[in-house]
Amino acid sequence: MTTTEQTTSREHADLVESLRRHRYFLRHTVRDLTDEQARQRTTVSELTLGGLIKHVTFTERQWVDFIRNGPRAMAGDVDGWEDAFRMGPDETLARLLDAYQRLADDTDAFAATADLDTDQPLPEAPWFEPGARWSTRRVLLHVIAETSQHAGHADIIRESLDGSKTMG
Repeated sequence: MTTTEQTTSREHADLVESLRRHRYFLRHTVRDLTDEQARQRTTVSELTLGGLIKHVTFTERQWVDFIRNGPRAMAGDVDGWEDAFRMGPDETLARLLDAYQRLADDTDAFAATADLDTDQPLPEAPWFEPGARWSTRRVLLHVIAETSQHAGHADIIRESLDGSKTMG
């Protein structure tokens, strides 16, 4: 095995492990909740614990699709994006967590062997720099950051809900 192959293997493993760790914190935060608790708002924000699980699933799926299929994977309507933050009355936390786990398994398998230097042009949008391209590496780092940020949101919501904390 060459030095480049060893470095790449370590980098892949580090990215996957970091994403798994932050997913764990998020999943751990919603442990032992009822569906009603998962839908409950506990702050002035519209965010709920079930909505966060649904959102990170949607977001991770969209970004992995972007790596695989390019900017057309990012197309969608605003209503669909807003709905990705809401746990609907017919949805259960268990099903949302199951969908999240299936997606995580797919992402991890893909990320473990993907060419981290492959890039795609970001779609035109006011929140993206014009003409920017993101590599697989950059997208995975973004998904890690997104998951971590929402795990922190979830911790605050859960503590407000029943005093439980992810850590401590």
